Amino acid sequence: MSVLVGKAAPDFTAAAVLANGDIVEDFNLKAHLKGSYGLVFFYPLDFTFVCPSEILAYSNRVPEFEKRNVKVVAVSVDSQFTHNAWRNTDPKEGGLGPVKFPMVADMTKQIARDYDVLIEKDGVALRGTFLIDRDGIVRHQLVNDLPLGRNADEALRMVDALQFHEENGEVCPAGWNKGDEGMVADAKGVAKYLGAHAEAL
Repeated sequence: MSVLVGKAAPDFTAAAVLANGDIVEDFNLKAHLKGSYGLVFFYPLDFTFVCPSEILAYSNRVPEFEKRNVKVVAVSVDSQFTHNAWRNTDPKEGGLGPVKFPMVADMTKQIARDYDVLIEKDGVALRGTFLIDRDGIVRHQLVNDLPLGRNADEALRMVDALQFHEENGEVCPAGWNKGDEGMVADAKGVAKYLGAHAEAL
């Protein structure tokens, strides 16, 4: 599996259902982000089981992502029409309802290949998540196997960590959360931090 961290996020143009329910044939990632941070996440298939819990968790946190200037984008190998049908089905009936971010149709599976999350023999993507900075560089990636659902709050934590580092120049030690002390990235900084926090780690 490729490590994309530190590399330009693969751009793509594909059909998608937008947050307002419109279907477009030429959704482009780079144009959509336009200097914002991006959180691109892949999931295997529409109308399945773990996937809706993840999608709704991300959708419910869109206001928190927006506060951090992050645009969320979902991708699967389903068509834009299947995405639309799933969005138009009530969650109580196995649907999503109107999620608050674009759902991209990776019908050729090329986007999943470019991000190296495609299971070729099954034709579906692993649960890959990619945090992209304002320059279009992947700064964090996480890839789960199909049975293992992700934590949307952890995705927010990683955004907070990246933005803290960008704003302060300090690094984020284990278990760091927004509002916590950072660490100066040198021997003295490490010694100072560990002297105060080692037992709590």
